[in-house]
Amino acid sequence: MRPTLEVADIFRRHGAAYVQAHGGHLGRVERRVISAIELCRTSALGGHVQGCRACGTLHVAYNSCRNRHCPKCQGAAARDWLAARADDLLPVPYFHVVFTLPAEIAAIAFQNKTVVYGILFKSAAETLRIIAPDPRHLGAGIGLVAVLHSWGQTLSYHPHLHCIVPGGGPSSDGTRWIACRPNFFLPVRVLSRLYRRLFLQALRAAFDAGQLRFFAENADLADPQAFARLLIAANRRDWVVYAKPPFGGPEQVLAYLSRYTHRVAIANSRLVSVESGQVTFRWRDYRHGRRPRHMTLDAGEFIRRFLLHTLPDGVHRIRHYGFLANGQRAARLAACRALLADRVSQAEVHVASAMKPTPVLRSCPCCGRPMAMIAVWYQGQQPPSWAFWNDSS
Repeated sequence: MRPTLEVADIFRRHGAAYVQAHGGHLGRVERRVISAIELCRTSALGGHVQGCRACGTLHVAYNSCRNRHCPKCQGAAARDWLAARADDLLPVPYFHVVFTLPAEIAAIAFQNKTVVYGILFKSAAETLRIIAPDPRHLGAGIGLVAVLHSWGQTLSYHPHLHCIVPGGGPSSDGTRWIACRPNFFLPVRVLSRLYRRLFLQALRAAFDAGQLRFFAENADLADPQAFARLLIAANRRDWVVYAKPPFGGPEQVLAYLSRYTHRVAIANSRLVSVESGQVTFRWRDYRHGRRPRHMTLDAGEFIRRFLLHTLPDGVHRIRHYGFLANGQRAARLAACRALLADRVSQAEVHVASAMKPTPVLRSCPCCGRPMAMIAVWYQGQQPPSWAFWNDSS
């Protein structure tokens, strides 16, 4: 069911005023996001008309903007991605590990998204891939899917990484599958300390290479001594790494991934109202037992917070590592399944394939017969008139 209120409605009503007031601070990506979401699934982007030749029913569909920040477009993108990933799932429990950044590092990340997001991915993945093969812990090579999120429930800037990890992996000699202990993956305190060290080392290297830029309240960090003091302070803090309860199997992993991989800063379903230049939306207070609450912001502040979470061109939100990395993934997964063959039934091994969605052809909502394409137009073209549609049907 389509929500009665969408982020696109807010942008259409207040986007132009926001751009006029803050145009000097908006980059190309932010401007493109505003325009794409405003035009998504409108006649301006083109579309097509399907008609039922039996009863004359017409269905008009407008093209999507396909922008990865658009709440309306990510549902279909998630389904396509999941269909491609279904065969990658193994019949083992999966663990969910989250890597966060302290506030002073998050402030640097916001002004250097491309560089710092890359460091975040690499440091978290290396941490897991260093600790897991250690015989004192798991003693096995692992694979993982890492998903970047940058928002909190109130659209605040809070970059963090969700890692979905199979509960085990091949031994160092590749002769057997080593499974995790029930309901336990790796010690989070050990993960946290190594992650902090790897991240700060990489951030220091990026600074020395001149890859970081500092503006506004962070301008003083351009001074090497000020930056060194920040690193020392950050190294003294505990960096939050936490593990959520493990998933039971492939079905739960797919359900989770369908919600998280292509999520944007706020879903349309959380919007409550936009009135008198103010936007009200739902959020959950995780500090008080996930209590549901409402927040009201000026429309301009809502747009500003939404745009905090745009990704620079070329930055991938989902990345794969270990035996799930691109390249030799199919061969490595086949080897993992061979090691698991004597532990699970053949039916379990292929559960992921059976869960692939199948395409559904559109049928007439009135008589149930197949609908035919009768008109198509593209972005920049005028849609056909109603008279044309009626004649064509």
